[in-house]
Amino acid sequence: MNKLIAIATVSLATITACVPARKFEDLEKKEAACADELKTVKAQNLGYETENAELKSKIDVLDKSVGRLKSDTALLGKSLRMKERQYDKIDALNVRIQKQLEDLQRGSTIENQRLMNDLNATRLELQRKEDELNRLEKELKLLEAQLNKKEATLNQLSADLKSREQRVKELEDLIASKDAAVNALKDKVAAALLGFKDKGLTVEQKNGRVYVSMEAKLLFPSGSTKINTEGKSALISLAKVLQDQQDLEVLVEGHTDTDKMSSSTHPKNNRE
Repeated sequence: MNKLIAIATVSLATITACVPARKFEDLEKKEAACADELKTVKAQNLGYETENAELKSKIDVLDKSVGRLKSDTALLGKSLRMKERQYDKIDALNVRIQKQLEDLQRGSTIENQRLMNDLNATRLELQRKEDELNRLEKELKLLEAQLNKKEATLNQLSADLKSREQRVKELEDLIASKDAAVNALKDKVAAALLGFKDKGLTVEQKNGRVYVSMEAKLLFPSGSTKINTEGKSALISLAKVLQDQQDLEVLVEGHTDTDKMSSSTHPKNNRE
C-alpha cells in the first residue's frame, strides 16, 4: 500500500511538472467526481447485495409454498374426482326420481285436479269468511265507538243527575229548614199574640211565609191615624218576637178604610 501511494505521488508530481495548472485543476475535479461516483456505486452495490439476499430468502419461502400448493392440488384433484363420481351417482338417482315423479303425476292428474278444485273452493270460502270478518270488525269498531260515546254521555248524565240530586237534596234540606223556621216563627208569633186572637188579629202560614193581619179596629179608631192602646200593645208583642230572629225579612202593608177625614193638618184625607 505504501508503495502504491508513493508511486501515485511521484506520478502526480511528474504530471504536475508536465501539465499546465488549469488542466491539472480540471483533472483534480474529475478525480474527485470519480471518487464520489465510486462511493455511490459501492453503496448501491451493497444495497443490491442486501436486496439479493432478501430475494433469495423469499424465493426459498415461495418454493416451499409452491411445493405445498402442488401437494394440496394433488389432494384436491383426488377429492374432485371422488366428488365427480358421487355427482354422477346423484344425477342417475335424480333421473330415476324424476321418472318416478312423472309417472306419479301422469297417474294422479285427475286426483290433483280434484284437489286443486277443492283447494280453490276452500280459498274462495276462506276469502268470503275473511271479508265477512273484516266487515264485522268494522261494524264492531263502529259500535264500540258509538258505545263509548253513549257511555261518555251516560257518565256525564249520571254526573249531572248526581249533581242535581245533591242540589235537590240541599234545596230540600234548605226548604225543610226554612219551613221548620217558619213554623217555629209562626208558633212563636201565634203564642205571643194569643191574647189578640179574637180582637181582629190573625196569624197564618202560606207559601213559606208567616202572615200577621191586624184589622183596623184593633189599631186605629175610625177616621183617626193615632194607634190605640191595644193596637200598640199588639205591635210591641210582635216586635219582641221578631227582634230576636236572624235573617228575617219583614214586609209591612197598610190600608185605609173608606171613612172620610176632615182635618186641617196632615193627613187631610185617606189618600194622604
